[in-house]
Amino acid sequence: MSRKARNILFIMFDQLRYDYLSCAGHPYLHTPHLDALAARGVRFSHCYVQSPICGASRMSFYTGRYVHSHGAAWNNFPLKVGEVTLGDHLRERGMDSWLIGKTHMRVDQVGMDRLGISRDGIIGARVAECGFDVFLRDDGLWGEGPAGFYDKKRSPYNEYLKGKGYEAENPWQHNANAGLDEDGNVASGWFMRNADKPADIAEEDSETPWLTGQAIEFISQQDAKGAGPWMCHLSYIKPHWPYIVPAPYHDMYGANQILPVARSEGELVDTHPVYEQFMQSGIGRTFSKPGVREKVIPAYMGLIKQADDQMGRLFQWLEESGHMEDTMIVVTSDHGDYLGDHWLGEKDLFHDPSVRVPLIVYDPSAEADATRGTVCDALVESIDLAATFVDLVGEVPDHVIEGRSLLPFLHGDAPDSWRDYVVSEYDYSGTPAAAALDLDPRAARLFMLADKRWKFVHADGGFRPLLFDLENDPDELNDLGASPAHQDIVGMFRNRLSQWARRPSQRTTVGNQSLLDMRHRGAEQVGIFVGVYDERELPSEVIEKTVTRR
Repeated sequence: MSRKARNILFIMFDQLRYDYLSCAGHPYLHTPHLDALAARGVRFSHCYVQSPICGASRMSFYTGRYVHSHGAAWNNFPLKVGEVTLGDHLRERGMDSWLIGKTHMRVDQVGMDRLGISRDGIIGARVAECGFDVFLRDDGLWGEGPAGFYDKKRSPYNEYLKGKGYEAENPWQHNANAGLDEDGNVASGWFMRNADKPADIAEEDSETPWLTGQAIEFISQQDAKGAGPWMCHLSYIKPHWPYIVPAPYHDMYGANQILPVARSEGELVDTHPVYEQFMQSGIGRTFSKPGVREKVIPAYMGLIKQADDQMGRLFQWLEESGHMEDTMIVVTSDHGDYLGDHWLGEKDLFHDPSVRVPLIVYDPSAEADATRGTVCDALVESIDLAATFVDLVGEVPDHVIEGRSLLPFLHGDAPDSWRDYVVSEYDYSGTPAAAALDLDPRAARLFMLADKRWKFVHADGGFRPLLFDLENDPDELNDLGASPAHQDIVGMFRNRLSQWARRPSQRTTVGNQSLLDMRHRGAEQVGIFVGVYDERELPSEVIEKTVTRR
């Protein structure tokens, strides 16, 4: 069988840092299966997400458009009805688009109601699910409190666990994401002091193996049906918190295998007001306490080790079934995790632990043989994946998709010109930080622009910018945004931000070629004459139907 990418397996982990793979240089966390995929493909070392928050980042992955364009700027912000998604583009070009796992998609129900679109029909179902046909959707946060469940939808994972004999009313919360204390009581993974306990679940029943099994079942069904080309978005919830993992992964790593924290006392002096508010958040303060990183990071590493082992299981099955010969495989993440770096936890801001993600692309085709095992340091954005997938099966509509295809890099034919900087955005208007700063919601926005040398952050609301010299300060510890000696750099980035903001991103119904064609399609050819004084100025065949009476 000839090697050709007929299918796409688009794997996304949630909250996986770019530097927590051994192929990316982690000295203690060994990820041989992801390393092996990188050895067969290309690892992109400078990939940035379009927003360091789950929902907004994912909507950019799924539309190929900046947050500034699609508008779903934070978790649970609905994606507007009418936004063209990856599934729409691929399906139009003969490739099915399926989901297994998480999207964090919130449906624009108001828009659907206004247009009379029902979820019961196939079109409505796709609009409600970010353009995907759903094999299984599980966003993986089934927390429950006095007001009920965080996620009101049905939990396929909870149903699976109950079918396996787990007796808890919410086994996601009480088994998969909790351990047991010395007296046999629930020790919830929500509380970081329990991160070193094994989750009270058989390892093979935990979330990551379960989703891996679902992916194998999906592909098996496609094979049995003789289905046409497919793109499968396999979207894991881990290593996202709660930070707890089943045995044997819970104690594979110790405090002596934790990377040194990237933070300095200088960051606490004259701190940018927005940055300071995120430092003061509950998770920022918690990760700044002594001993917390030592509890949490070994569990985080265990979750990643489990994920890598499941990649080994999946890749072996793909090899045995022949799909390593006909399937492009992509592995990435929706954002990273601070883990205490910069006095922060979670994500939200633009230091590399948060906004930079791993990206490995394996293309089985012979055209990609020359680049196998290489590392590409081009500035890549998450929206480039949508462009790449569409480029694999047809022409990229670059008036809609704002990313750029990575196929030239994969095939050893790097484009003559590439972007000079990457862009990421964050709308924090609904957060406690915006409340503490007493900001109008329209002013609570951040924009990051970064090239290989500098990282710049513009803050609306009248605040000064942030600026980091990545060459001399790779850990981003020294903010130069207020430095008089660096105002020329600040000015350069402000010009770049202005240039980027003026792109014609909303002109999505007419492509560039149509506009070029329009220039040469004279109105006089259809009997419209504007600014003509004398008919003798025009060729007779043009005016014949105008001046001749029938």
